[in-house]
Amino acid sequence: MGKSILVIHGPNMNRLGLREPEIYGRETLEELNEQIRRRAAQLGVAVEFFQSNHEGALIDRLQAAADTAAGVILNPGGLAHTSVALRDAVASISVPVVEVHLSNIYARERFRHRSLVSGACAGAISGLGAAGYILALEFLDARTPER
Repeated sequence: MGKSILVIHGPNMNRLGLREPEIYGRETLEELNEQIRRRAAQLGVAVEFFQSNHEGALIDRLQAAADTAAGVILNPGGLAHTSVALRDAVASISVPVVEVHLSNIYARERFRHRSLVSGACAGAISGLGAAGYILALEFLDARTPER
């Protein structure tokens, strides 16, 4: 596989399946990753996964992706609404980033209606659950060169 897409899961995604299942569903992070892995294999794309609850670790991984990945799928979690530093990290890299949220951030609390990260991204998908990751993967596959 030539093209590589990095999938970054932000804070609390390690609790997927346990945390607020009425909002995020019962699927675990590993089950979500497996869905993405299967679709990537069908597309002939390599995927790498990274999860951290720490803002600095997410920034470090985004910066490293500039040299290795054709694109990035980023679920910044709650940091989407608070982190100028994460937004700046997205803006600082030359590869396209698609922001993904499992839940519809616009149907939730008012403070979630604004993402600081979105403006630095190639696109944003919210509220489609796991399908949002698959759409982001297909978008990046269609629009990025091999690296």
